[in-house]
Amino acid sequence: MTSIFGIGGKMAQMELFRSEEMNLVQLIIPTESAHDTVTYLAELGLLQFKDLNSDKSSFQRTYANQVKRCGEMARKLRYFRDQIAKAGLTPAARRVVENGWSDQTGDVDLDDLEVNLSELENELTEILANTDTLNRTHAELTEFHLVLQKAGAFFSATRDNASEPQSRELDGLSVSTEDMDRPLLHEQEMQVEPSKQVRLGYVSGVVPKVKAPAFERILFRATRGNMFLKQAPIEQSVTDPATGEKVEKVVFVVFFAGETARLKVTKICEAFGANRYPFPEEGTRHRQVKIQVSSRLDELQQTIEAGKLHRDNLLTTIGYKLEEWSLLVRREKAVYHTLNMLSIDVTRKCLVAEGWCPVSAKPRIQDALQKASFDSNSQVGTIFQVLHTKELPPTYYETNKFTGAFQEIVDAYGVGRYREANPGVFSIITFPFLFGVMFGDWGHGIILMFAALYLILNEKKYMSQKLGDIMDMAFGGRYVILLMSIFSIYAGFIYNEFFSLPFKIFDNSAYTCRDHPDLPWDQCESATTVGLIKLGDQPYPFGLDPAWHGSRSELPFTNSLKMKMSILLGITQMNVGILLSYFNAKFFNKPLNIWYEFVPQVLFLGSLFGYLSVLIIIKWCTGSQADLYHIMIYMFLSPTDDLGDNQLFWGQKYLQILLLVIAFVSVPWMLLPKPLILKKQHEQRLAGRTYSVVGESDTESVDGDDEHEEFVFEEVFVHQMIHTIEFVLNAVSNTASYLRLWALSLAHAELSAVFYERVLMVAFEYDNIIIRLIGIVVFTIATLGVLLVMETLSAFLHALRLHWVEFMGKFYMGDGYKFHPFAFATLTEDDD
Repeated sequence: MTSIFGIGGKMAQMELFRSEEMNLVQLIIPTESAHDTVTYLAELGLLQFKDLNSDKSSFQRTYANQVKRCGEMARKLRYFRDQIAKAGLTPAARRVVENGWSDQTGDVDLDDLEVNLSELENELTEILANTDTLNRTHAELTEFHLVLQKAGAFFSATRDNASEPQSRELDGLSVSTEDMDRPLLHEQEMQVEPSKQVRLGYVSGVVPKVKAPAFERILFRATRGNMFLKQAPIEQSVTDPATGEKVEKVVFVVFFAGETARLKVTKICEAFGANRYPFPEEGTRHRQVKIQVSSRLDELQQTIEAGKLHRDNLLTTIGYKLEEWSLLVRREKAVYHTLNMLSIDVTRKCLVAEGWCPVSAKPRIQDALQKASFDSNSQVGTIFQVLHTKELPPTYYETNKFTGAFQEIVDAYGVGRYREANPGVFSIITFPFLFGVMFGDWGHGIILMFAALYLILNEKKYMSQKLGDIMDMAFGGRYVILLMSIFSIYAGFIYNEFFSLPFKIFDNSAYTCRDHPDLPWDQCESATTVGLIKLGDQPYPFGLDPAWHGSRSELPFTNSLKMKMSILLGITQMNVGILLSYFNAKFFNKPLNIWYEFVPQVLFLGSLFGYLSVLIIIKWCTGSQADLYHIMIYMFLSPTDDLGDNQLFWGQKYLQILLLVIAFVSVPWMLLPKPLILKKQHEQRLAGRTYSVVGESDTESVDGDDEHEEFVFEEVFVHQMIHTIEFVLNAVSNTASYLRLWALSLAHAELSAVFYERVLMVAFEYDNIIIRLIGIVVFTIATLGVLLVMETLSAFLHALRLHWVEFMGKFYMGDGYKFHPFAFATLTEDDD
């Protein structure tokens, strides 16, 4: 027993029960081997460095420039990764060996890598800049070609439809009516003198389609109607030269008269983001320009394709080494960041480091230090020594992928104080067991188990992927879900529920019809009205007798069973929590906590609710009709009255009086002695009379305070009073809190029965395949959505609360801090 619970100093049988024993160590590292030393320690991952330069800013530290260089290289690598993603490339990564390095990583020098990354960035930046320029030119020429094509059609149609010589000069591009052309052009020229006639001008270009209506209205208002606009939509989206995005546009030609109108039209085009292109008025010149633009477009397309090929080849080459370079830069940055936490001596010949490490890891750390000194050709080895301190060490549990999820559940409440009892050991069984009590249905449990097995069988696949928040939590707790499903199946067999249906898995039922004893129970029509009768004293072999399902007394019976079972489970778990407080007090050498906290707590809880548990078991064994509510209430109100029909055994009244006295005595036992004894010990220390108890009394402060901290009796007494009141009240409230096991189990069973009887069975009453299919679909959605998602989450949260408050609150301090060793294995992309 002592080796299991860590009292005798051995923990071989249960490593998780108490955290690893830690030492504060000091390293005196020669400067020439500092980098290799920190690197090898990071590969080992068993030393948590302390920041010895906390009074300095990041820019005042020794290796600030190296950290800055690594940060700049990380920025370039992120830039490469973004460009590879934009190009849609998925290059093959170099083969990686076990420790995370590729075959040739050791040949890469950080200085050479920095120069190489700068050259690659400059080359890629130049290629992308040239490509952007070419794409912009190509987009402009494409729009110019469309203007030549669409506007050319306008002018050609106008020339073909012109019947008078004046129509060429007007060039209205109108294909509709002469009434639209005449006020703008013809009549204006007829009303002015020939010497004052102004030649008609025009502007052509493209404008986004969504802006075309507003563009036309503004033009009309700005020129007071003295303009003519012709538009033609472009069938396909074109690339905008300014943004590089695909945009739907229209080709427009605006005709106007005068320089003032030209300036107005130009400014409006600029305001609406319309691109203007010159359109040659002469037909011969128009054809020449169109041919030149087409030829130029072909040349640009070939140049762009060649540029893209060159860019893709460069990005593929970079992508082949990108992960290797990222890993190297990430590690180097972490190493230099850790080196900045070390203090440098006055001679600047060695660095001093301090940190926490497990006692069991000291030999491996010393081996790593020797290897670093040898590989760096250092003439002086690293000095490794253990420091003695009263500082609270970090908490470290060596977990695996199975136990790690349960430990995370405990750590979410609070990281355990160094070396205190770890509830995670018990939570591996008790957490999924309480979940199964609330979720008991072996049909639902099987579905839940299949989901957990799917995650477990594909864990290598999902471990290499970046998952979403919900999927990441489910995958991290895959073994928790597996145990939850197993205990759900077990509780489902106890409740005899398979999607709310009972199964005659074992022998026949012990019950039969009251009216027709020869008929089996499942053929008895009066089971829901007059009930069933029992044939003999032989109980059902395992779990609940299926005859209870659908009978008149099903709900009262199952409610009574689950409610009493919840109380028994709750009292048992709370007593285990109080028992663990004893092992904590024994381990930390706090006898006051044993005699004036553990003992009265056990007596108080046992005299009241432990007695209730005994009454429940006696009533089950004897089949008595005693009212337990009446017994417990009148145990306080009238302890000397005769019990009558509620008496379960001889001497029960006198035992209740004794238990009541014990409960009342336990309260001042918890409240008064400990503060008074601590006060007396403090006075003795001040008087200097009892030096022999100083070491013992130091450990008897309220929260393990240091010996030099001031002792204030009022604070200690108030703290103990709060602790006593809290325990007395929680003894009642926590016991009642375990009734949630009964409530959620009842809710789960009733919801399952409602979905089966009111959805699936109602649908199958119709002789219509469509209605039946709809019923099956609704039943499946309700089962998956409500029972397997919402009910699973609900039962999980309630089991979490029972562990955090009712169980761990009895002994767990949870005010420690985690052991975070410097390790390459824990580095992520966020550390870049």
